[in-house]
Amino acid sequence: MTTTRKDTPFQLVASDLDGTLLAPNHQLSDFSKQTLKDLHDKGYTFIFATGRHHVDVASIREQVGIPAYMITANGARVHDQQNQLMYSNNVPAELIPSVIETIKEDPEIFIHLYRNDDWMLDRDDETLREYHKDSGFTYTLFDINNPPTEGVAKLFFTHPAQDHEYLVSFEEKLNEKFGDKLNIAFSTPWCLEVMAADVSKGDALQAVAESMGFKLENCIAFGDGMNDVEMLQMAGKGLVMETSHPRVKQTLPNNEVIGSNADDAVAHYLREHLF
Repeated sequence: MTTTRKDTPFQLVASDLDGTLLAPNHQLSDFSKQTLKDLHDKGYTFIFATGRHHVDVASIREQVGIPAYMITANGARVHDQQNQLMYSNNVPAELIPSVIETIKEDPEIFIHLYRNDDWMLDRDDETLREYHKDSGFTYTLFDINNPPTEGVAKLFFTHPAQDHEYLVSFEEKLNEKFGDKLNIAFSTPWCLEVMAADVSKGDALQAVAESMGFKLENCIAFGDGMNDVEMLQMAGKGLVMETSHPRVKQTLPNNEVIGSNADDAVAHYLREHLF
């Protein structure tokens, strides 16, 4: 039975996954799962807002057992509570070969694509399977010299040693070449992502809110990455994780900082402030 909410302007709750809502093992703790169920029972609408693929997130949503919206691929895809596609904004097909050419100069870097229902990778990377062991979602391989260009929600790049500064040099190269044509951002310090220029979690959150008759001021959001910055700026209240990269805290100096994902800080915040 739905119970009465506290007197709060917030109707919608949006959260990033890795580094924010998920525990360090990239899974939802039992406490967080129960908190999301209780949140739903109290009449709030929950929104997963992540860089992950929608197939991956749908599996996580199913584990929680609540209807929830899904903002995925950093805002390039939005699905409603019934898994219907509400919004899609692909990387311009003509830019994809040039982006890949820029990155493949260095054979150490792994090149990923989210294309329609698939996650594609230029070669095997067993360490990444850890991120998705809870959902079973995994990658297929593509030919780096003949990449798919249609239906690509995002490209992203990882380094085997998770070397942030190593990837920063490629962030700079990509911004020099495509900064006015693409949105280039880190989701974690070791994952550099490329989307269409007008894609962001913040714009996607606005689309979800307006579809329900709400405004961004009715949204509370949680995140830890540079790909969360627009969402945390645009929401009525944007909470930054204690473990966020320093660049996030420098960009959002006035946003409240909460605890760590290892301590279920999002779930504790929701219980203390919304329940």
